[in-house]
This record gives sequence, structure tokens and C-alpha cells, in this order.
Amino acid sequence: MAVRLSDGGDDLAPNADINITPFIDVMLVLLIIFMVAAPLSTVDVNVELPVATGTPAPRPEEPVFVTIHQDLSLSVGEGDVSLEDLNMQLGMLTKLNLDTRIYINADRSVPYGEVMAVMNRMRSEGYLKIGLVGLEDEGSPSPAAPLAETPAKGASE
Repeated sequence: MAVRLSDGGDDLAPNADINITPFIDVMLVLLIIFMVAAPLSTVDVNVELPVATGTPAPRPEEPVFVTIHQDLSLSVGEGDVSLEDLNMQLGMLTKLNLDTRIYINADRSVPYGEVMAVMNRMRSEGYLKIGLVGLEDEGSPSPAAPLAETPAKGASE
């Protein structure tokens, strides 16, 4: 194969080819770096955490329960109340202490929007410490299996 080094002129013909060999080399090096570094980023670090020695927060002596029944009626403690009178009844039970934690018991069939309406009513008065009460799961029954109807701990019927 013969190669002509010079055609007699000083001008070279324009070359439109792109040399992609360095580009491929760089990409392969980056691929190897990422393949090696990816497993290293998922390594667990063993840490011995200290044991918490703080005392748990004391439970209130007289918890305040707001119950939303299946028919969407409300009760505060032992007495029935309307949504409009809820904040007044809570004020009497908590002695207007807005830091009192209030627990909401809601029937399973109560729509989420109704629970939020009760919570919003309490929040509008300034009660911000609101807890939701549920039953503890003693073994996971299948969703199709009926659950025994037992009242929540401390709930009033």
C-alpha cells in the first residue's frame, strides 16, 4: 500500500473525521470507577449506640378523650356534645390549659374528613397536642377476617 506524503502543495485537505477514541477511553474509565465505587457506598457502618436512661413522660392522670361515634356524633369524656360546643366543653375539662394532650377515638367507619373536621375545630381554639387512639395489633389478622369489637384502652362507651 502506497502513501503519498506530499502532493506538492503546502495546504492540507480539510479532514472532517472526528477522533472518538479518547472519548471512548474516558467513558470506559468512568464506567469502571462507578462499578467499583457503587458497592462501597452501601457498606454498613457498625456503631454501638448508647442506652437511653431518661424517664418516659408521665401519663396524664385524667386524660381527655374525644370520641367520634359511627353515626358521627361526638362525646367528650362521658357526655355527648355537638361540634359547635366542642371547644367550650374542652375548655371546661382542661381548665383552658391549651397544653393539655387530647386523645381522639374514632370508629373505624368514620370518614377521614370527619376526623379532620374535629381536629381542625380543636386546633382553631389552640389545642395543638392531639393524639389518635387505636387498638394495638395482637397478631395481624387478615383484612377479610372480622375484628373483635373491643373498646380502646381508657375509652368510654
